[in-house]
Amino acid sequence: MLWATAGAVTLGFLITLEIAARRYAGVPGPLTTQAREVIFAPKPGPLYGGLALMMVVLTWRQRFIAAGAAIGIDVVFVLVRWAVDAKVDADHFFGNGALWVMLGCAVIAVTRRTGQERVLLLKAVGLGLLLVAGRKTGDTWLLITAKTRPEVLDPYLATADHALGNPSWVAGRILKATGPIGIHTLDLVYAQLAVAAIVVALYQLRNVAAERRFPSHHLVRTFLVIGLLGPAVYMIFPVVGPIFAYGPGTSGTGGVQWAVANLWPNTPPPISIPHPVPYDAITPRNCMPSLHTAWATTIFIHSRKGPRLLRFAGTFWLVATLSATLGFGYHYGVDLVAGVVFALTVEAAMRALDRGWDRSATQLIAYGATVFAALLACYRYLPVEMARNPWAFGPLLLLAMTSVIYGYVRTTKLWEREPKKTAPARQPEPQLELV
Repeated sequence: MLWATAGAVTLGFLITLEIAARRYAGVPGPLTTQAREVIFAPKPGPLYGGLALMMVVLTWRQRFIAAGAAIGIDVVFVLVRWAVDAKVDADHFFGNGALWVMLGCAVIAVTRRTGQERVLLLKAVGLGLLLVAGRKTGDTWLLITAKTRPEVLDPYLATADHALGNPSWVAGRILKATGPIGIHTLDLVYAQLAVAAIVVALYQLRNVAAERRFPSHHLVRTFLVIGLLGPAVYMIFPVVGPIFAYGPGTSGTGGVQWAVANLWPNTPPPISIPHPVPYDAITPRNCMPSLHTAWATTIFIHSRKGPRLLRFAGTFWLVATLSATLGFGYHYGVDLVAGVVFALTVEAAMRALDRGWDRSATQLIAYGATVFAALLACYRYLPVEMARNPWAFGPLLLLAMTSVIYGYVRTTKLWEREPKKTAPARQPEPQLELV
C-alpha cells in the first residue's frame, strides 16, 4: 500500500512538473524528455546507473544477460545513427539500451511473475527509473527557477558570508594556486557525485537478490527526496552563486554583463545594504541550500556502516565536494551550512518513516527544520548585522550546524558498528526469464 501511494504521488508530481515546464518555461517536462529517450539519443550516465540499481534483484546470470542486452541494443542504435549521419554529441551516443532493458523487465514482471516476485522486480524497476526521472526532474526545476525568478538574492548571502570570513573567495584563490591538477580533480569529483551515490547504494543493496527484499532504509531514498524538496527552496530564495553574481560566470565572459561586480575570487564584496538584483533567464537559481553539500553529506552518512575503503571514499567525497563548491565559486559558505542542516533533517525524517516516529526522532526533525528556517530568515533579514559582527554570528552559525550534527549522531548512533549477523541458510533463487 505504501509503495502504491508513493508511486501515485510521484506520478502526480511529475505530471504537475510537466505542465509547469510547458507553461512557465515553454519546454517539455521530465515525462516527455524521458519518453523521447526510448528512441532518441540520451545521456547514458543516469540510465546505466538506473540499470545497475535495478539489477540488484537479479541473479548474476540474469545480470549478465541484462547488461549484454543493454549493450547490444545500444550498439544497434549507434550503428543506425552513424548510418543516417545523425548529429549527436559524443557523450549522447548510447544509453537507450539500458532504458529498454528496464522497461522490458517491467513488462516481464507484469506478464511472467506473480506474488512477491512480481512486487520485488517492479520495485527494482521503479527504483532505477526514479533515479533517471530524478535527473530529468532536477533539470526541469532548474530551468523553471531561471524563467520564473528574474531577480536573485546574492547580495544578501554575500553580505552574510562576511560572518564566516568569505570562504568562497578564500577557497577560490587557494584552488587557483593549486594549478590544473587540483582543479581537474575537484571538477571530476563535483561532476560525478551521482556515481559515488550509486556505489554506496549498490553496497547497501548487495543482498537484495539473496534476501528477496529491499532494506528498510537506504541512500537512494534520501538522495531522491533531497532532490525533490531542495528546488522548492530555490524558488523561495533564488541565488546564482559567487562566480555568476560577482565574477565572470563559468564561461569566463558570459556573466560579466549581469554581475553585480567583477570581484570573485580576488576581492570580497564590501559591506553594504543588500537588495535583489536582476539576472538572466538562463542561469539556474540553485544555491540555497547547497544540494551538492546535502548529497555529499548523505553519502558520507550512509558509507559509515561500510568497510574501511567505503568509509574512506565517503569522507573523501564529502571533503572534495565542499572544497569544489567553494573553490569553483558555485556557492557561498552560508549555503553549505544550510545544506548540511537540510540534509540531516531530511535523512532523519526518512529514517523515522521506517524505524518509527519516536520522541527523539520527532524532536530532531522539528529542531532541524527550525534551525534551517532560522538560517534562511537570518540570511534574508539580518545580513548586515551578521557582516558587521562576525565575532558573534560566525560562531553562532557553526554552532547551529554543529548542534544539528550532534543531535543526529546521538539519535541515530551513527558511529556504532552494526553487529555481524549470522547468515541464514541460502534458499534457491527463483529464476527470472529475461528472454
